[in-house]
Amino acid sequence: MGRSQLEKQKTHEKIVETASKRLREEGLEGIGVADLMKEAGLTVGGFYKHFASRDDLVAEAIQAASDSWGRKLEAEGIDPAKMTAADVADRYLSAYHRDNPGEGCPFAALTSDISRSGDKARGIATQRLQRNFEALASKASGAGAERRRKAVIAFAMMAGGVGLARISSDEALSAEILETVRDFVAAIDK
Repeated sequence: MGRSQLEKQKTHEKIVETASKRLREEGLEGIGVADLMKEAGLTVGGFYKHFASRDDLVAEAIQAASDSWGRKLEAEGIDPAKMTAADVADRYLSAYHRDNPGEGCPFAALTSDISRSGDKARGIATQRLQRNFEALASKASGAGAERRRKAVIAFAMMAGGVGLARISSDEALSAEILETVRDFVAAIDK
């Protein structure tokens, strides 16, 4: 890859990472292309050298956000496939995840926004949901359909639990939500 192509790829990745973080913090309508490009240290005119539309950027940002958890674990030397349901619940349903939406799961931060986004973003989100369900099902007890059922329920509870914990102005209630869901999800392998 030539130098200019490599620079373009790095710039593209920078835009996507900035968008991934900021969209989880502000929502899909909370920040515009101009603000994203400015935060990435680029001009608005450069946006269309990288993306055909804002929807394309949103789709890539959702993909990057969905992949960030696994990359973070691997950087810490943790194999996500070897984690137990309790391990997943402890990390996902944590005060850190609640308090740092820009670094967290896009489903906990953007579920209603993604439901109103374009087909490409919803398609990527659907693929990531399937992947998350499969990963959780591999940690659940029971046979095929029962494992899948537990995984769907557990993931829905995790994303919803973090979202509810974020909206609570009562710290004790927020902590109770995280703990209650964490205990439920940790038990799916029993």
